[in-house]
Amino acid sequence: MRLRLFRTLLIVLSCVVAAVEARAAGPLVPGTGMQITGVGDDFEDPNWDYVPNWPKSSNNIDKRTRNPGGVSTNGRWFEAALRGQPDYLARVAPPPGGLPGSNGALMLRTLQSGIPGAPSNQDQQDDLIANVRQRVGGNIPISNEPSIVTRVYLPPVEQWENRSGSQFAFRAGVRGGAEMEEYWPGIFLQFQSETQTRNRTDGIFLVIRADGRGRDIRSIDVTQTGWWTLGMSFTADGRVHYFAKPGVDDLTAEDYLTSYVPYSMPCRVFETFFFDCFNRDDGRSWSTPFIVDDPSLFLVRGGPQMQANCDRLDRQRIAAAEARNAAAQARSGAQPAQQPRTPPQPAAQRTQPQGRAMQPRTTR
Repeated sequence: MRLRLFRTLLIVLSCVVAAVEARAAGPLVPGTGMQITGVGDDFEDPNWDYVPNWPKSSNNIDKRTRNPGGVSTNGRWFEAALRGQPDYLARVAPPPGGLPGSNGALMLRTLQSGIPGAPSNQDQQDDLIANVRQRVGGNIPISNEPSIVTRVYLPPVEQWENRSGSQFAFRAGVRGGAEMEEYWPGIFLQFQSETQTRNRTDGIFLVIRADGRGRDIRSIDVTQTGWWTLGMSFTADGRVHYFAKPGVDDLTAEDYLTSYVPYSMPCRVFETFFFDCFNRDDGRSWSTPFIVDDPSLFLVRGGPQMQANCDRLDRQRIAAAEARNAAAQARSGAQPAQQPRTPPQPAAQRTQPQGRAMQPRTTR
């Protein structure tokens, strides 16, 4: 009798543990947990700017990185060494219907998405990378269950580049599998032009990267433009969960699209997130003008410690910058000025008027 009761208790306990684990590893809604404000951006600073440091990289084509790369003046974004940054990055007023109280957002467009000054006449892309590792002090274990969320404005269809294919993507950089290989899951905005397909009208739909075999999977149709909310979450079982909805409200379980273990490599480390801009690299075709707002990182576990680390690193950067400024002024014999306790802008900054494209130089 006691043995039978013991076995029954073991079975019940096993079921309870399995249920708890299943819930913990379920489709985690992006935005769950604590927001790490040291990462991402709200673009509310009216002095937000980006230093492009032209010419940009095109390592994916000609193995040339062209340092130093571009960087935002707040240190939260940088140029991708593999492909280079979008040619136009400007703080703009959010279009109608955006987040309540938001006064700033970021427009991304690109023209020379291949080798600067040498059009390939092929579809190419540029990337804008969130500076996660430097701002939090390292990579984030997937056991902390991170998630990322962004709002993205889809302009009216007539403003889209008349080209069938990927136009924009919200992606993450993670590592996983037995060899801890790097890969980049994401949500892509795909356009079907009525002039380039058999469709009688233009169409937009989401594409998920990637399933267990590394394939891109078609997801929902986009039946309205304007603001959308996209999100991805990463759970301790190594899966990536994808969410999307029209509008700017927080994501919920009802906005779930699908889950995969991309490339059959369970993710173990979260490194960064980024935006992709795509276009026809012909020297004439600007990419579709997308606008993003409030790209954010959240953690289910370890949030307070991670935020405290961000704050500590910020204080160190501010102190180091103030020390460099004081030393430079001492060498020049000038009286040190009282500096605001915000990170100073890099000396190489080139101010770009808002609303004008930053035209890339092809030579230094």
